[in-house]
Amino acid sequence: MPHFPKPFFKKARRQWYVEINRRQIALGPDRDEAFRRYHELMRQPQTRTVNPTHFSAIADLFLDWVKQNRAPDTFEWYRYRLERFCDRYPDLRATELRPFHVQQWVDSYTSLSRTSKRNYVRTMKRCCKWATQQGYLDADPLTHLEVPGADRRETNVSVEEYHQLLSLIRDQNFRDLVIVTWETGCRPQESLRVEARHVDLTHQRWVFPKAESKGKRQPRIVYLSEAAVEITRRRIAQYPSGPLFRNRAGRPWSPDAVNCHFDRVRVRLMQDNGLVSPETIEADVEALIPQLKSTRIVGGECVDKTERELRQEARRKVLGQHTKLLIPRYSLYALRHAWATRALQSGIDGLTVAILMGHSDPSTLARVYQHLAHQPEHLLKQARKATAG
Repeated sequence: MPHFPKPFFKKARRQWYVEINRRQIALGPDRDEAFRRYHELMRQPQTRTVNPTHFSAIADLFLDWVKQNRAPDTFEWYRYRLERFCDRYPDLRATELRPFHVQQWVDSYTSLSRTSKRNYVRTMKRCCKWATQQGYLDADPLTHLEVPGADRRETNVSVEEYHQLLSLIRDQNFRDLVIVTWETGCRPQESLRVEARHVDLTHQRWVFPKAESKGKRQPRIVYLSEAAVEITRRRIAQYPSGPLFRNRAGRPWSPDAVNCHFDRVRVRLMQDNGLVSPETIEADVEALIPQLKSTRIVGGECVDKTERELRQEARRKVLGQHTKLLIPRYSLYALRHAWATRALQSGIDGLTVAILMGHSDPSTLARVYQHLAHQPEHLLKQARKATAG
């Protein structure tokens, strides 16, 4: 029995799509108009054949390779960005691809950070480099496209800030995750994926085999402090199989869920410190409500928002705006950075710190992770020690 593609609605983008020959085609936000366009496409069989000379076909081949040879998260990372490029240039031939196509595509997202724009360019360059290496392209069309710099993570979490953060974390599951990251300096993907099978309690460490470590070049070993050992032991008893760190619903933490939880803690931090008065918040909420869209999409249908829903949305956005301006953006990576700074400040040599953090190149520590430049007292003390007679 033949299979016919059916339109489907993406809530995140508020648009209807149909997948034809492994390529998703945007049909628009209106249901009736989307189905009209869908029927037009189905009446034109010739448009449903993906031309192998089109860039979208090259992107599909690259994604097939990534799916076979890289981690699922890596596949999703590339898929999301390549899909957006193909949506913008659905009929672009691979031989016609030029750097200005990528630059104009990236520049069209005016709200993206420098790091996000960098990742968009990296995605395109990696795809074209792979296609050239495999012989699908005679020459790489993006060789001379410059990759923009990334935003530096400047959040330096002091010991005092860390304890203040802990005091505002109400969920013990999230608290365990934060403490372990602070105590070990592990990568977020390591704490989010560690399972009981990775734990060596005898030697107080986590051991990730080469196939599961970053870069897949050598096993990754995370050494545990006493506090981290206690938490790990408790989590193993609770979850003898599968990821150790999970939320209150028993589901493994995802990066987005972790960031959302940090954002809620940041809001509490702003409110507890009295940085914005309740009167200011309420005034901003009242001013924002008339500017909000009064409808939302539910199951593909447009429905009116209730007054309560509008007020909740406005309050959420107002708190987020004030928090973004007044409170640093804390994250698991910021805690990892803080661990590196504390380790260097305590006198541990840079090579040992790099090994403990899992770096194959010790220079990464100096370029990215240490924040001693924000510790003038420590640097002054070391400078005087160097010149002491």
